[in-house]
Amino acid sequence: MSLAAETREAARARPFVLDALRAGVLNHSAAAAWLADEADLGGDGGADTDAIATALRRFREDLPAYATAERTASVSMRSGVGVVDASKADASGDADPLLRVGGAAVVSEGRDTAIIATGEVDAGAHAAVLRRLDAVGVAVAAAGVAGDALVVVVGRRDGATAVRVVEEALAAVPTDGAGGADR
Repeated sequence: MSLAAETREAARARPFVLDALRAGVLNHSAAAAWLADEADLGGDGGADTDAIATALRRFREDLPAYATAERTASVSMRSGVGVVDASKADASGDADPLLRVGGAAVVSEGRDTAIIATGEVDAGAHAAVLRRLDAVGVAVAAAGVAGDALVVVVGRRDGATAVRVVEEALAAVPTDGAGGADR
């Protein structure tokens, strides 16, 4: 595989690098030096960072510009939820948990808060919400998206912050540059 192909693959494996490239805000030289170490580009530790920077510049020319789109969704907060073993949810008679993933369920008893967005939500919106919550230091206990609903469970004290962050994230969901969901 050529160094240019390795560089493109390394950028795709690190979405923040890809986003910075698309937005035109990446310091190519610094990113090349970082990728040379982080992705072991060049193989023997003596990577040509000028060649990597050039590959990044050329790759940028092939990418769509960074863009966002607003998603229409209603955001609400439900206090007093908890993440439990799904068998406990079934045994408690909670036939309609907010979210069920594998062996876990979000039920109507607990000390956490669920943020629920209904409307134009999908995996891209979900990713944007999780990235923004992480950026402001809000820990997520559970999250999922299906159909027209997105659910994020956070600690009780983070509920109000999480509502604001979810609303802001849905107002500017990254797109692939052609109006579709991000990647």
